[in-house]
Amino acid sequence: MNPGKLIYWSSTVAICLIMCYSAGMYFSNTEMVEGFFRRFNYPDYLVIPLAVAKILAVIMILWRKIPWVTEWAYAGLFFDLILAFFAHERLGDSVTFVLLAAIALLTSYFFGKYYR
Repeated sequence: MNPGKLIYWSSTVAICLIMCYSAGMYFSNTEMVEGFFRRFNYPDYLVIPLAVAKILAVIMILWRKIPWVTEWAYAGLFFDLILAFFAHERLGDSVTFVLLAAIALLTSYFFGKYYR
């Protein structure tokens, strides 16, 4: 397998697993996540819609049949990670995991444009 494709698929699987894990936490521990959202001064009613949006974005990134929807899926996850970064940074939490997810997302996006 081409090294570029290997990088693409590794980063794509990584970001998809991270987002599915995140959405799963939003569904299974809704009250805890709502508490985090309140702590970040985000509206807690966004927890479930955000979890659904993450799952739909993962589906579109893997499916890739409608290019403009795939672009929006990547953009939505990028905005989600940017907001998470600044929310955690503002409260002094660790941002390492968010940065790793952002690196995986950007790698998947740019390598996907070339290798898919």
